[in-house]
Amino acid sequence: MRFINNRAHFTIAEIQREFKISRATAIRDINEIQAMGFPLTTELGRGGGYNVLQNQYLSAVRFTPEELKAIFISFIASKNSQLPYLQNRRSITEKLIGIASQTQHDELIELNNILLFENTNPANPNLLELDDAAPAELNQLISLAARDKHLRLTYEPNPGWPQLMDVFVIHIFNSNARWLVEVYDLDNDEFRYLPVEMLRDSAISKQKMRRSEQEILSQKRLGARESNLIVKLDTTGILRFKRLHPPGIILSFTGMFQSSGIFNAQLDVTDVETLEYYADWLLFLGKGVEFERIPDELRLILEERLRGSADTLTKTRLGQ
Repeated sequence: MRFINNRAHFTIAEIQREFKISRATAIRDINEIQAMGFPLTTELGRGGGYNVLQNQYLSAVRFTPEELKAIFISFIASKNSQLPYLQNRRSITEKLIGIASQTQHDELIELNNILLFENTNPANPNLLELDDAAPAELNQLISLAARDKHLRLTYEPNPGWPQLMDVFVIHIFNSNARWLVEVYDLDNDEFRYLPVEMLRDSAISKQKMRRSEQEILSQKRLGARESNLIVKLDTTGILRFKRLHPPGIILSFTGMFQSSGIFNAQLDVTDVETLEYYADWLLFLGKGVEFERIPDELRLILEERLRGSADTLTKTRLGQ
């Protein structure tokens, strides 16, 4: 009911995905909610669903002490993480403390004192200070992409040399402490990863899309299946992957409790510098790396790296 109450429109498919239930169960639950007096109207036809006539059917939200702690801890954990909407997060933190009882307030203060997360500064006792800073364009980019993924971007890889780009936004993500946007470049018909700090004056595009969203995403899925590098990781590899990985590489977990995973990439086998980088990075991931598919050019570099390490170790032992 709260999921529905927070939306002006929803579909059966959205209910199925959110609650992981069958279509029949979703329809039955919605019918029961309608019978209770929830103001819904049905929108027929392909792409139809339900419209919510009144979005204030449920009472205002009240946080339990545990929920308040969970929200507050998430804010502590995100210090120095370069998240967007920094100023809003500061005001939300103040509001959270403001609605807390005296006991809860004391507990929140104590949580801030005893909990320490990666990339935080234990020498900074200021409870409300969130001193991370995301790229200036990030807030604007997120707001626009939430309305329309077809955008016009000004990309400035070098100061004074801006490039206008007509793109379809696929993902906005943080990789190795850097914000990137994955786009389909509609002018050059290629997928690209653009650093957000190099973007200026983002806006919704006024041009007509040359390709549909379905075509773009289908091409991306096809490209993933045809990747020339497919790697399986064990637990150690997963932990090291989280510490460092090339932009745009997505890890899919295949085992329970994130005990194994797999990722793929399409490498340009003529780019020796990139191949050498991947060879060094793959060795960093540890002995549990298993190759399901690997280009011969990268395999040869890896074998050369391993032979070099073995020769160095042998010479060291002989020297001793």
